[in-house]
Formats: sequence, C-alpha cells, structure tokens
Amino acid sequence: MAELTVRDREGSPGKSAEPRTGAGAGLLRGIATKLGTALIVLFCVATVSFFLVRLSGDPVKLLLPPEATVEQEATLRASLGLDRPLLVQYLDYLAGLPKLDFGTSLFYDQPVAEVLFGRLPATLLLAGAAMVVCLLIAIPAGIIAALRRGRATDSGVMAGVLIGQSTPPFWVGILLILVFAVQFQVLPASGYGTFAHLILPAITLAVYSVAVIARLLRSSLIDVLGSDYIRTARAKGLGPRGVIVGHGLRNASLPVVTVIGLELGSLLGGAILTEQVFSWPGIGRLTVEAITNRDFPLVQASVLFFAAAFVVVNLLVDVSYTLLDPRVRLRS
Repeated sequence: MAELTVRDREGSPGKSAEPRTGAGAGLLRGIATKLGTALIVLFCVATVSFFLVRLSGDPVKLLLPPEATVEQEATLRASLGLDRPLLVQYLDYLAGLPKLDFGTSLFYDQPVAEVLFGRLPATLLLAGAAMVVCLLIAIPAGIIAALRRGRATDSGVMAGVLIGQSTPPFWVGILLILVFAVQFQVLPASGYGTFAHLILPAITLAVYSVAVIARLLRSSLIDVLGSDYIRTARAKGLGPRGVIVGHGLRNASLPVVTVIGLELGSLLGGAILTEQVFSWPGIGRLTVEAITNRDFPLVQASVLFFAAAFVVVNLLVDVSYTLLDPRVRLRS
C-alpha cells in the first residue's frame, strides 16, 4: 500500500525528505505498486464473480421454453460452450480479459464488450452530471456551515446533511417523480436524450454524496481555521478571503479530495438503482437486466467494470495529492 508523508508546516524537509529526483522515483514506485495491487484486486473480482454467478441457476432453461426437449437443451448448452468443464471455461474467460473479450451475451447474442460499451456513455453522463450537482451544492454548503459554526445556518446545513445521508436514493427518485413529473409535469419521469431527462436522475444520484462531502468539508475547514498558522495569518493583517481561500481551503482539501474520489466510484455503482427508477439506459440498468436473464458473461463484465472504476478513481486520487499540496509525497 502507498503511504502519505507530509512535510512540516514551515516547508522545511523532515527526516524522510529526499532529493527531488528521489521523490519523483518514489512517486513512480508508488504508482507501480498501486497498479500491481489494482491488477490483483481485479483478478480476484473476476474470479469470484465468475464462480458466484453460476450459483444462480442454469441459463439454458431460462432461454428455452418449458416444453423444450433434453436434446434441445444439450444443443444450446453446447453452442454456448456451457458443456465444457468449469475450469476450462474459467481459463478461457481469463485469457480473454486482456483483450477485453468477455464472451458473447446469452440474451443479446452479441459480444459483451459491444453491449457494455454501448451503455457506457449514458452511465458516464449521469455520474458526471451528479458529481457536478454534488460539488456545486456541497462545497458552498460546507464552507458556509464552517464559517457560521453554531449559528442557524450551520444547524440548517447539518440538518440537510442528516436527511441526505438517511434517505434512500430510490425513495428520493420516486419523490422527485411524483412532484416534478406527475404533480407539476415540468420534467420527464423517464427517458434519455435531452437535458431535461438528466435533471431528476442527476439530483437523485447526488443527494447522498452532497451530504457526505459537505459534512466532511465543514469538519475539515473548522479544524484548519483553528490552527496556529491561521491565527498568525490573521494577526499579520491577511483578510478573511485570503485566509479562507489561500490557507483554509488549501489545507482542508486533502481529506475532501479523498472522499470525492470515493464518491465518484459510488456514483457509478449507485447508478444501478437510479437507472432503474428513471429507466436510464446505462450500465446499471443493463446489469439488473443481465442478472434477471442469468446472462453470465454480461453480469461478469458489469461487475468487473464497476470494480475497475473504483480502482482507477482511487489511483487518481492518490496521485492528485501531490498536485494539490507539494508537502505531500506518495511513496511506495
């Protein structure tokens, strides 16, 4: 695992300080270590998902009508490659992963990669829009709550945070549909293709993340604003804006960046329920359909996609530390 080493507040190197070239080498070693760990994690996910989905039942019986004969079942099973030993199927599956060959969808009768990547733009659009909504609300809310600690504004923000963290996203989606699509009829309840179709799903998906990020930013900023160097900056005549923007937010951003990265992965995973509620044609809805249809190859690829999304986001968060704060170095 990678560890974070922070230099002291004055900027002087501590005992673990290295030359600039050594720090760069340490960063590369840290990234290489994280990549190696990521590959191991994805291998484990691929292995577990491969064997677990086969506990759900025989897809051949689902694809054929109830009156199908034993010969018809055997023919279909052979055409799908399900008559081979399980170990042979597993090794073939692993061999195709580096080439993004996940097999053929049992339900769509198309390459899994084509089906999956065909739904990818919709999921990325929804997750990206939800993250934009999240940051536009959470960052100002967290800052205002921290600056007005103990006042009515702070209490209002924290009450909203509590509600946001306690409310299931699918319930939020249903409530928004009832209010804005059924009652006032100003926004569509489902569909895809226009900006209006994106509003309700993005808000639904962002509610929980708004609460998490706003709460963490408030706590982190309150802690930073109480530090000695903040009091020193104020004593030297630095204005409130300079203190908050130049010192407060800069030093309070690191834990927030971590959570933003994790929440981005959560938005991709959480899109499963949101896409179902709003009939959004993304990978989340595709995953539910694949599970219902016992489409083994498609389920495996979907699970691997969400795992890879989490891994990539976490790697980017680790590397971004060094860009946000030069005192922080990623070492192996």
